[in-house]
This record gives sequence, C-alpha cells and structure tokens, in this order.
Amino acid sequence: MTKDEFLELIRSARTQWQALLAEIPERKMSEPGVAGEWSLKDILAHIAWYYHEMIGVMQAHALVGSELWNLPPDERNAVIFEQNRGRDLQEVLAEFSRFAAQLLEAVGSISEEDLTNPRGFKDMLSDWVPWQVIAGNAYIHDEDHIRSVREWMGKNGIKMTSSTTKQA
Repeated sequence: MTKDEFLELIRSARTQWQALLAEIPERKMSEPGVAGEWSLKDILAHIAWYYHEMIGVMQAHALVGSELWNLPPDERNAVIFEQNRGRDLQEVLAEFSRFAAQLLEAVGSISEEDLTNPRGFKDMLSDWVPWQVIAGNAYIHDEDHIRSVREWMGKNGIKMTSSTTKQA
C-alpha cells in the first residue's frame, strides 16, 4: 500500500459519505433505526470518534488514545453512543467533517515508511501494519457503515442517485 493509494481510499470513503449525506433529509438524520437503535447522527459521531483517535496516533507517532480502547468493541461503541446521543445534529455533522479533513491531513503528514513500519509508532506491536490499523478505523470502518446507511435508505424510500449507490 502506497501513501497515495491509502489517501485515495480515504478520499473515496469521504466522497461516498458526502454523497449519502446530500441525499438524506436532515429531519431523518436523527431518527433511530439506521443500525439497531442508532440514527445516522449516532453513526457519524461514532465514526468521528474513531477518526479522532487515529489522528492522535498519527500526530503522536504512538499507539495513544482514549481509555475506551481498553473495553471490548461492543462496550466501547455503547459508551461512545451514550456520550454522543444527546448532541445536536449540526454539531455532529461539523465534527464529522472536521475530523475527516484532519484525518487526511494526518495521513498526508506521515511518511510512506511510517504507513508500513510499526517501529515508527511507539508501543505499536511489531506484527501490526500501521496503515491497516488506521484503515480499520477509517475507510474500512466507513465501508461497513456506508453499506448499512444505503440499506436503511432503501428501506425508507430515500432516493439514491448513481453516486449514492456506488459500492464501497
């Protein structure tokens, strides 16, 4: 994986999010049921949390972050959901957009070698590949949620354009 390829995958996911968000009426974004009890707003807050964590890892060149990483994934996600469920939609949308841009900047600021060499990150396990860690919390994570949002849109009669239906 080259840095340019990696950046393109992140940009592609961001473009897909932008297309989806453009198709969904704001009044629908806070309605539960997109993924279990989660609304689209909840999903965006969840993804923004993961982006923020990966930005910190890249900026610190270390496996740093929230204490929530010590929890199993389902518990961690439940805490993130509870922390964000009462937030204003516009605040979540702005944060999601800001962290998506900062994620691209952070990837752009690290070397190509750092993407493939765990020694470039303090406390990263030697058998981990940094770009894979970041991808699992960025564009790969995005793809799972984009797919569920598309399914929800289809079930709720929200029209999808050709750019919205493009597969992740």
